[in-house]
Amino acid sequence: MREVIALTVKDLRLLVRDKAGFFFTFFFPLIIAIFFGTIFSGGDENYTVSVVLVDEDGSSQSKAFVEALASTPVIKARAGSRQEAIESVRLGKSTAYVIVRQGFGEASERAFWGPPPTVELGIDPSRRADAAMLEGALMKQASERFQHIFSDPGAQRTNLEKARASLQGSADVPPALRDNLTQLFGALERFYTTVPESAATPPAGQSGFGGLEPLAIDKTDVSVMRAGPKNAYAITFPQGIIWGFIGVTAAFGISIVTERTGGTLLRLQVSPISRAHILAGKALATFITAVALAVGLLALGFFAFGVRPDSFAMLALAVTSSSIAFVGIMMLLSVLGRTEQAASGIGWAVLLVFSMLGGGMIPYFIMPSWMRTIGNVSPVKWSILAMEGAIWRKFSFVEMLLPCGVLVAVGAVFFAVGVRAFGWSSEK
Repeated sequence: MREVIALTVKDLRLLVRDKAGFFFTFFFPLIIAIFFGTIFSGGDENYTVSVVLVDEDGSSQSKAFVEALASTPVIKARAGSRQEAIESVRLGKSTAYVIVRQGFGEASERAFWGPPPTVELGIDPSRRADAAMLEGALMKQASERFQHIFSDPGAQRTNLEKARASLQGSADVPPALRDNLTQLFGALERFYTTVPESAATPPAGQSGFGGLEPLAIDKTDVSVMRAGPKNAYAITFPQGIIWGFIGVTAAFGISIVTERTGGTLLRLQVSPISRAHILAGKALATFITAVALAVGLLALGFFAFGVRPDSFAMLALAVTSSSIAFVGIMMLLSVLGRTEQAASGIGWAVLLVFSMLGGGMIPYFIMPSWMRTIGNVSPVKWSILAMEGAIWRKFSFVEMLLPCGVLVAVGAVFFAVGVRAFGWSSEK
């Protein structure tokens, strides 16, 4: 029994002395638990609708209206031009757009005659609930402006004077109706001249004249360009390829450490080959294995699961770029630990973090927005994006340049850093 205890103490001491092994034994599982707990704890508590706001009038009234609308809790607003707004909704980047048309400010000064201020609401016709919510927000802001007008006797008299002038200039109004409206405007003007200011203020929650229209909403249906995966396998197969890349990267990275600690690399240098040949051979083996794995999985997906790429040329570019990136990652991981245990722990930890941030564990598009932003640092994200761009996102060649360029750059930089820090023996 004493021997068992001694061996147990010895193993514990070795674990404590190996700082990397100790960290990844005790602290990394805690990080994983917190990470997934954060993901599955839920998204944003408050539901918001993304809206592009366009002010084509540029008046003080339109600016105030847009600012008030942007401060509405249910709206996540950003400014843009008419063309940007329409394209944003059409491509599904925004839920709706609101365009404040020219003449809004002038129409806002009228309350009794003439067309009301007009905004254009563009939204996908299938988003009925969001459309109703936005119309309610628009009318709320317009009603508050209307209520302010009716609570100000001075503003009312100004409105009545403008209404009378506009009425007299309207040739299409029948004489009898013009006479009746002129009498009505005169009576209202006398009312607002004699009534106390407090009496002119409508009760809370009510507008002054419910029959008048505070805002005209010209609703436009925007046909959203639908683009999505043909089936679930179009999402899961790129993820499966990524996990294959991770396994290949870890295996070859750790093999370099094994050969270094075992003295194999030093013995190889005695043979008539250079160090560059040794590293190039390791990189080429990693690249060939990664490409073969990706081709095999994609062939299985094509023939057995209906994964039909939009462009085989783009898919070849994505696989090639991703393989280059993971060759660089392999080279970098091989210098992060002096022992096989440390290299394995650090390597898998780094690769798991890349996978979690980049969508290798859960689909990227259902991750919280803040996590998608952080995910830009992960080559896994760019690799999945490139493959999805070729399989179902219908990327053009120009759109493929960004993810593929990032992957090639990551591979080149990581490989150069790994070679620079590479040691040919396990000694410091």
